[in-house]
Amino acid sequence: MIMKLKLFAGAALWVSVAAGAHAQSTNSVNAPPPPPPVAAGTQPPAAAPDMQAVLNAHASLAPKPIETLTPLRARLQPSAADATMKVMREKGMSTAPEPAVTTQDLPYGSDPMQYARVYKPVAASGSAAPLPVIVYYHGGGWVIADVNTYDAAPRLLSKQLNAIVVSVEYRHAPEFKFPAQHDDAGAAYRWVLQNAAAWGGDANKIALAGESAGGNLAVATAIYARDNNLTAPVHVLSVYPIANSEMTLPSRRDSANAKPLNAAMLKWFGHYYQNSPADAQDPRLNLVAANLRGLPPTTIVNAQIDPLRSDGETLAEAMRRAGDKVEQRTCPGVTHEMFGMGSVVRGAYDANLYAVERLRAAFR
Repeated sequence: MIMKLKLFAGAALWVSVAAGAHAQSTNSVNAPPPPPPVAAGTQPPAAAPDMQAVLNAHASLAPKPIETLTPLRARLQPSAADATMKVMREKGMSTAPEPAVTTQDLPYGSDPMQYARVYKPVAASGSAAPLPVIVYYHGGGWVIADVNTYDAAPRLLSKQLNAIVVSVEYRHAPEFKFPAQHDDAGAAYRWVLQNAAAWGGDANKIALAGESAGGNLAVATAIYARDNNLTAPVHVLSVYPIANSEMTLPSRRDSANAKPLNAAMLKWFGHYYQNSPADAQDPRLNLVAANLRGLPPTTIVNAQIDPLRSDGETLAEAMRRAGDKVEQRTCPGVTHEMFGMGSVVRGAYDANLYAVERLRAAFR
């Protein structure tokens, strides 16, 4: 049975070595949250009006602060995707799934959470030409969120690129701690390579993509493919990834009180995801310290008002130093989770167009 998690969308992991005085959580979804960090006094930059409208909509849904909850309760909170749909309804827009794309859920492993949602464009039905394939990893700090929460981006990419998009579900922490999610990401990539042709896909035109925790998995899986002599993806799209375990990054300070992701939540995710604070230095999490040589061309998209902004910016710098081809763009006036808001937030729409064009060029 496929388990559905009703979740708050896409926050990300963070824990500092200084948090080592507090024990990591048990594997229980009812494990208590960590002590709150010292409150930061900084206020984040102002959001664009249309972005602020989504933040206001989210506040109207009365979410409880994630950092004060157990994982079980956190998974029940209204998400940024819920807020986006609320704004859409207020504007008279349809919130029904895009009919130009079909979906099918398929298992890639034996655990109920080891499955993927395969998106296919209806327009390509019966086409003799194989389609490009995108393996997509959702966000949620590896603790909350699922493929249902992160439906907007895979559906958009499938339609706009006439591509098969495989949105990977994976085991969650604290039930399964690091590196279970990275293991699942690699296993799913192998599975897609083996099955792409049967779905009508081109196994030589595969890209990796992801948001937040999934943005990390996209890059980490490209490293995994390189190190295991697997077919390399033609491109990596990493949207506001977790990538740098340095606790004094500029965005950790200027966006400490941002919405919908704040610095206190980053500590919360690390508490549940990691086995010990030392995990934060593992190169699969601290990507800036990984061997980044020989990776595919990469696009990194960040939001200005996001404690993870500096992660993407420093990852791009590290990849350039390693000799990789990388483009990085920080989108002004928008926040974490914006990538699924293109229907109502102009800055998110622009980010979507940028990502689509980067992938389209890679598939040519």
